[in-house]
Amino acid sequence: MTTYPTDEHGLIFRSTALAAGYTDNELTRARRRGDLVSVGSGASVTPAERTPEQLHRLSAIAASKQATKPITLSHQSAATLHQLAMLKPNFRRVHTTTGRSQGAHRSSTRHEHTGTLTESEVVVVDGVRVTSLERTAVDVACTTPHGFAGALSVFDSALRAGADSEVMRAMLRRRRHGVGQARRALHHADGASENPGESWSRAQLIEAGLPIPRLQNEFYDEDGEHVARTDFDWAGLLVAEFDGDVKYRKHLKPGETPFQAMKREKTREDALRKLGIMVIRWTWKDLEKGVVAAQARAWLARLNLMAA
Repeated sequence: MTTYPTDEHGLIFRSTALAAGYTDNELTRARRRGDLVSVGSGASVTPAERTPEQLHRLSAIAASKQATKPITLSHQSAATLHQLAMLKPNFRRVHTTTGRSQGAHRSSTRHEHTGTLTESEVVVVDGVRVTSLERTAVDVACTTPHGFAGALSVFDSALRAGADSEVMRAMLRRRRHGVGQARRALHHADGASENPGESWSRAQLIEAGLPIPRLQNEFYDEDGEHVARTDFDWAGLLVAEFDGDVKYRKHLKPGETPFQAMKREKTREDALRKLGIMVIRWTWKDLEKGVVAAQARAWLARLNLMAA
């Protein structure tokens, strides 16, 4: 198996490979065989199981390291460096912010954004310049094409990562496109929401004007034994669970498959029902169809919880 020269991120740069004695023809053939995976012009990695977020992170780092002058990664690209979860992110382009009020450019692979950056809004992550955690969340929230739900998802994730809500609130006092949806989303943001599916669920409930559920509540039986930790609940009488593949992968036990985890999660439903709690569930497909709020509304009304 061919061993290529890699940097600390596992990136294989054309210039480094050529200096090590490889030729352009050898690198091209390696990509065609699948021995190398391109992550941008002049940069590759060896094949491995990676998420789209992980691949884009490598593309963003490669773009930064190959830039002829210092650049600051921003928006979705900075979010992958900060490991922020986003709702349906588009990773077609590497995003940067120029620090200027004009003169930005966009191509099929790069998107430069205009905008000034204060010293506190730029940090170094994994050896590259990126917008700060708070500035990144605000930028994504203001530009997401998925509206309130997209903004809420990134703010929930930012709060989970330790972002300062007051700093983000101060940033949103500035006039910019998309600031209205971002302000509203930050008002409702909650770091207890564990993934974009849960954030999108809550966004649909909020936009439907339904009572705000409690997040990640712990339930115990009459003997004090732990029964369940639930995604959403209202007054301890109605529980809602988001059934998503990401959720099950996150909570896998050693040697357990996502399907087995799903079955284990669903056995909790019987224990909750024994406590007199109604349990409803929805999936990503239900979120796509926009039927979550109607399902929740029906049970909230049936259990007289519409004012909860």
